[in-house]
Amino acid sequence: MGLRTTCQSDFIAAKPRAFRLVAGATVALLFCVPGGFTQQQPLDSEAVIDHLNAVIKLYRNASAELQTGGAPSDVIYQDSARNYTTQVVQLAFQAARAEAAAIHATQKNGAPNSSSTQGSAQTEARNKARIADVQSKIDAIDKQIASTPKSKRDALIAQKQALEGELELDNAVEEVIQKRATFMESGSDTGAEGLEGRINQLAHSVPGVFAATNDQKSGAQAKPGAQSDATKQQNPGLLSQALALYAAITSVHQIDQLNEQTASVRDIANNLRQPLRDALIADIKKARELTDQASSGKSPPASPQQFQELTDHFKRLSVVVLPLSQEIVVLDQASANLVEWRTSILRESKYDARALFVRAAMILLALGIVLALSEAWRRLTYKYIQDARRRRQFLLLRRFVMGFLIGVVLILGFVSQFASLATFAGFVTAGIAVGLQTVLLSVAAYFFVVGRYGIHVGDRVSVSGVTGDVIDISLVRLYLMELAGTGIDLFPTGRVVMFSNSVLFQATTPLFKQIPGTEYAWHEVVFNLVPGGNHKLAQEKLFQAVNAVHDQYRQAFERQRGFIERRIEMQLKTPSPETRLQFGDTGLELLIRYPVEIRNESVTDEQVTRKVLEVIQSDPEVQAAVVGSPKILAAIKG
Repeated sequence: MGLRTTCQSDFIAAKPRAFRLVAGATVALLFCVPGGFTQQQPLDSEAVIDHLNAVIKLYRNASAELQTGGAPSDVIYQDSARNYTTQVVQLAFQAARAEAAAIHATQKNGAPNSSSTQGSAQTEARNKARIADVQSKIDAIDKQIASTPKSKRDALIAQKQALEGELELDNAVEEVIQKRATFMESGSDTGAEGLEGRINQLAHSVPGVFAATNDQKSGAQAKPGAQSDATKQQNPGLLSQALALYAAITSVHQIDQLNEQTASVRDIANNLRQPLRDALIADIKKARELTDQASSGKSPPASPQQFQELTDHFKRLSVVVLPLSQEIVVLDQASANLVEWRTSILRESKYDARALFVRAAMILLALGIVLALSEAWRRLTYKYIQDARRRRQFLLLRRFVMGFLIGVVLILGFVSQFASLATFAGFVTAGIAVGLQTVLLSVAAYFFVVGRYGIHVGDRVSVSGVTGDVIDISLVRLYLMELAGTGIDLFPTGRVVMFSNSVLFQATTPLFKQIPGTEYAWHEVVFNLVPGGNHKLAQEKLFQAVNAVHDQYRQAFERQRGFIERRIEMQLKTPSPETRLQFGDTGLELLIRYPVEIRNESVTDEQVTRKVLEVIQSDPEVQAAVVGSPKILAAIKG
């Protein structure tokens, strides 16, 4: 009983000791943080990713098409910019992969994890030794139990149970140590693989960069064709030149933005390279110090392991610094190329601006000439054309001609593709000709109407059986004041008749009008004579009466004769009264034909009537020769 109590007290005392041991080991494992370099760590995975993102953005912006003027130099500069950015992306990914490898090697074998790894190994070795010691004690107790009488086995069994508890705790500590070591190793590998994986994902976002080296030859063969297409210059219009100048200004702005982005990427690459260069300089300086110390004899010579570590560290960093330095050089070349491109575009844009201003000045000059001609036409019309109707017609024609000339000037100034314009104009003209056939025919007839022997306001015409006086002539229509009646009894009906000007070209509806300048008609007065009367005397007396009325208008008829002779260059006789005897339906008739002005025909006929009645009433012989009442008729029937 006393022995059991003693063993139990020993077990209780041993158990807290085991717990303290396990707790201490666990705290040491879970809260152990890896140590750092004695010098500053120059490798940063996030800086690598930021660098790649900036480079990829630069590549995409440089690959976008710029709206240039199409000069051969623009194609060359743009291809150079793309090639430079492609090289920059390739060098950036080369540096990124080298830096990822350096980070992985540093985390796996470098100084930051050496102390932690060494401490963990020592803890694991001590724990394994303790487990082996406890296990050997348990085996020894088992042998003692086998040879000890039953009355004395209780103390040994209690001691064995205590040792088994301690062994169980030691095994638990071993499991924790192994899990931590596995975690640390897998975590280090996962970190390296994560950076490498992110780099590969970014590389997949720009597949054309790594395929560009395989397609450079085929691309170089395709360039001349592209240049020839870009350099095809046609006769540019004002609008095309203005758009080209605007495109040049936009291109300069885009190039400035691209150059600023190139400078930003260069700063990022330089900031990424600078700590690596400092680390390389520190390695070289450290190696020289070790060499100087060994040669001076003041300190023991450095071990080969120290030189090997410096050499490995130098190699890991140099494979990162070299592509970064090359990248910076290429970025400088790309920036110089952009500056030259900008200068070239500005130089070309000066010529474009000069050509634009010259063309605009030519258009304004041509418009000024057209307007000057229009003003001269207007002044000459008011000076030499006194007829208001004819003046209006000439001014209307001036409006059409000047509008056409202005349209031609504007089309020639603004349009550059005359072939397509001619094709389009052909289709449009054909459609207009079909859809507006009657209107176009009326417009064409208008120029015949206002021609040399055309129709004028006031003319008396007959169209399609309608007789009337012309009251207005428009571009497509003809307006008549309708006259009704028979013979000389024509009077206005108060209705206005409208005909299309195209009636001139219709054979079934002829148009009748007097020749210009002959504003008169022929009337005749008819007398029925007695067979046994003094016909000769009656003829002389009555003819003198009609001729006396005609003498009042003789000068007007002579002016009309002179006007028509000048127009048709033909010798004419002045219209004057004439008489003759003839057999009519009722017997012997005396006919006296005389001209009357159309505007004064009713007045003239009344004067003739009064004069004839006066002669008949005053002369008995004439009265005896005439039977019945005289009649005044129109000489032209129909």
